[in-house]
Amino acid sequence: MAATATVIHSARLLTGHEEIADAWVLLSDGIITARGSGSGWRDALAAVPGGGAEPAIDVVDAAGLTLLPGFIDMHCHGAAGVAYDDPDQAEIERALALHRSHGTTRSVLSLVTAPVDALVTQVAHIAELTGQGLGVLGSHLEGPFLADEFRGAHDPTMLCSADAASIDRLVAAGAGTLRQVTLAPELDGGMAAIERFVAAGVIVAVGHTATDYAGARAAFAAGASVLTHAFNGMRGIHHRAPGPVVAAMAEPQVTLELINDGVHVHPDVVAMAFAGAPGRVALITDAMAATGCSDGPYLLGSLEVDVLDGVARLAGGGSIAGSTLTLDRALLHAVQGCGVPEQQAVAALTSVPARALGLADRFGDLAVGYAADAVLVDVDFTVISVWADGARAV
Repeated sequence: MAATATVIHSARLLTGHEEIADAWVLLSDGIITARGSGSGWRDALAAVPGGGAEPAIDVVDAAGLTLLPGFIDMHCHGAAGVAYDDPDQAEIERALALHRSHGTTRSVLSLVTAPVDALVTQVAHIAELTGQGLGVLGSHLEGPFLADEFRGAHDPTMLCSADAASIDRLVAAGAGTLRQVTLAPELDGGMAAIERFVAAGVIVAVGHTATDYAGARAAFAAGASVLTHAFNGMRGIHHRAPGPVVAAMAEPQVTLELINDGVHVHPDVVAMAFAGAPGRVALITDAMAATGCSDGPYLLGSLEVDVLDGVARLAGGGSIAGSTLTLDRALLHAVQGCGVPEQQAVAALTSVPARALGLADRFGDLAVGYAADAVLVDVDFTVISVWADGARAV
């Protein structure tokens, strides 16, 4: 008989806005139903129907450990040898399980550049997976509406400008689950595309773009609210040409994604981003199929990729092609490698992405009424246990 509820007690509770010693939380019916500190968990247990019968209640002693909200990855392409454009649900579940073992309880499935017809099919497939209890929040289109100059690991033969018909087809295929689209606003029809996607309830991210500071500010004014993997796939910061990163820092409604693997962005620049956009940095993985696997040859969309020492690049030593990062490593590197305060770092993979995705009322916190997503870690942020919707996953 599976446990109907779980109480985790004697933990250090840490979220993006609070820290509580000797804390406890009660997970039941897929949500957090009670919490407190000290020995109050015993009284809470007694109030649960069947609370005195084992194994109806799973009691977890978390002394010496830290309890965090479940991690949210708003930009991830796969893992375990699987890309999220794979139509096989079992394969996608295998990739999700790999990330879940590292603390990610909610994922937006990212798709790389492909023909619009193919993307329509892929978005529709992800729509079917959303809401099935897999932790899938929807899809993210990273392409094909990208600038060739800053395409990175995207097939140049498939890049195009956004037109109204393509936008409408993609939105319709998502049936409300197309969560985010990355585009270059300077392309023909780019600003109109921002407005059309936003009107359809899709979050627009500026990325893989040749736009400058003024162009990025205009895109954000038109409704874009995310900067895709800040510093990568765009112009850098120059003292006379600040570029899209500084433009994003200047806009209080904009979230800056960061791939914090020690390769994509220098640790001091990561710290600068946290200081320049307090409470608005979202740590992402941008992980591709090689995540959790050995070095060697892989595919990212239609392009060949070589992974060496965990770093993915286009075959032949080309552009960085996503990452092999997991969010627990991103958190550890933020705190120990970049000097980011723990609470800010935790927010960057919990409450910040939840807010950016418009889901801050359900995810990213350990408050009563929130989804029962939690991660228990040790002092080095090594994942000990994971709960998703109240079920123990690790």
